[in-house]
This record gives sequence, structure tokens and C-alpha cells, in this order.
Amino acid sequence: MINQHSENLLNTQLENARGKSYIFSWFDWFCLWYPPGWLILFNRHWQHYQTDPDGWNWLEYGLFLIPGGFYLALLSRWLRLGFRSPRKEVGEFDPKYQQAFSEEVLSPIVKYYFRGELQQIENLPPTGPLIVAMNHAGMSFPWDFLTLGYLLSETREWKVQPVASPALFEHPWVIWWLPPKWSQVLGGVRAELDDFETAIAAPTPPANPQGKILLYAPEGIRGPLKGWKRRYQLQKFDVSFIKLSDRYQTPILPVVCIGSESLHPWAVNFTKLQRLVKLPFLPFSPLMLVLILFPSMGIWAMRTRLRYFIQPLEQLGLKTNSDKGRAAIYQQAQQLREKLQTKITLMVNKSTLYG
Repeated sequence: MINQHSENLLNTQLENARGKSYIFSWFDWFCLWYPPGWLILFNRHWQHYQTDPDGWNWLEYGLFLIPGGFYLALLSRWLRLGFRSPRKEVGEFDPKYQQAFSEEVLSPIVKYYFRGELQQIENLPPTGPLIVAMNHAGMSFPWDFLTLGYLLSETREWKVQPVASPALFEHPWVIWWLPPKWSQVLGGVRAELDDFETAIAAPTPPANPQGKILLYAPEGIRGPLKGWKRRYQLQKFDVSFIKLSDRYQTPILPVVCIGSESLHPWAVNFTKLQRLVKLPFLPFSPLMLVLILFPSMGIWAMRTRLRYFIQPLEQLGLKTNSDKGRAAIYQQAQQLREKLQTKITLMVNKSTLYG
């Protein structure tokens, strides 16, 4: 009942705000090109559509923009909330807010900053359901996922739901950065087997007639965790997406992303420290000094060109309830990994050769 009430309240607020869509002001354009301001964009857009008394205020936004000011902003907000964390609300996927966020915030970022583009779109099916499987990298906020989701939505009007690390939903740092239910409302699905299967098995809602589209990283967190030295080297694939694809007769659409490794270049992961703070990865690079001075840059990434190459659909016919079928699952995952690695190597070599 609480979840339904929260969803109804958000829908009402979205409907009330629809007549006054969020339009970039000079301050928003400044935030887009001034890296510590990206966090301001996300929160300002959320606050435009929803009352958020626990959110950041204008004084704190101003502090984001000066070296070390984020720490003062954090202290100010903590005192303002009465020495407690922001409320940990649970939200439901809302396609209307996803569309508003895509059109009003992601659009200029994808087009002018990441210069995202889809290639080989003749391989895109007209509708879902689909599991879109993509190489995931960058050791940063998942901009390769968000950009692909935006491009697929723009091209096919799909409502894409990314399967994301649980840290994006519940880690204390993320809860302070972003509204606690932000990831869920935008369609995020926890990268846990039960949640993944529930998302696939659930009936397609009337608001999403194109069919369910789940965006998944077969490498899991191993993709961004591998660091700069092993860029464009696919790591071991999880097999859950093969199992679920076969069980629910959902085709797999492989996508190769080129450019994602440059979202946070020259980075290495400090495993022990990363585990201590319970983050999926903790990148260290020459950029870390700047990130220490401006922690609001945690959702920022380096400017790059994100190109997505759509591969032909993978149709599975595995009998997963047999011993032979289970062996075939691992074989299928390995074959797909090798196929995509070959594509990635060819494209990276071609990009290097022709600039």
C-alpha cells in the first residue's frame, strides 16, 4: 500500500508539473560544463517534479561549486535534517518520469557531451521483450548504460530498465548524493538473480506496449572493475541472463560499446579499500585529487564519444532443466563472449588506425 501510495503521489506531481516542463536555464548549462554541477542537475530536475524536503537546497548547491564546499554542504544538510540521513523511500518504476528525465536532462548530456550514437540499427527489432547485453566499463557512474538507454528510447520509444549494482540503490554515499528512490523510479533493477527474474517474469504494463527491455552487463561488476590496463578485454560472463533468456523465451540483443573505457581513464582499483567502504569499485587515477576537492563529481565522467554497435539477435533453444542443457548454458555464454570480444578488438583496432 505504501509503494502504491508513493507511486500515485509521484504520478500526480508529474501530471501537475507536465505543463511546466523542466527547461535548461543558464545556470543548468553552466552546471553541465562545470563538472561539480552535474549532481545539481540531477537533484534540481527531481525537485522540479517532486516535493523533496530532505533534498539539497540552494545554499548547499552553491557550496558544491567551490573546492571543499561539498563537505560544508553535507554538514549543513545533516544539521538541517536533525542529525539523520535522508529518508530511505522505496519507489516504483515510472515511465513518465523516465521520459521527462531523458528528454530534459539526458538529451543534452548524451548529444553534446558523450556524443552518443547507435550504429547498425538495422539489427534493432521493432519491439521487445529483450535482454540487451552490453560490455560495461569506465569505472565511473554508469554513463554507458544511461546513454544506450536514452538512444534506444529515442530510436524505438522503448522504456529501458537497466540492471544495476545494488550500491546505486542503497549505499549511504549514493543516498546522500541522489534522492533515495531515484534509481527505482528511473527503472533500475537490482543486479540480483531474484530481482532480475522478477523483472523478466512480470507482465508488461499497459504504459509500456513495446515490451519489456532490460539492459544487462554480462560481465557484472567485473567489467568496470578491471581497470585501464585491461580496457576492452571482456571479463568472465555471468550465465544468469542466458538461463533467464531461455526460461522466459526472451531474445538477447548483444551491443558493443566503444568509448566507455575512456569515461575514467588511467584508473586502477584498490580492492581492499573498495571492500572497506563497500563500494562496487573505488577507482584511483590522476583525477582523484580533483574528486577529493569536489565529491559532487562522483557522478561525472570524462568527455568521450560513445558508439554502440547493435549485433544480430541471439535466439536460444536450450533445455535448461537437463544436465546437458546446463552445460549448454555455459557454452553459450562463452561463445557469445568470444564473439563480442572479436568484434570489440576489430573495432578498437579500426578506431586506432583511422583515429
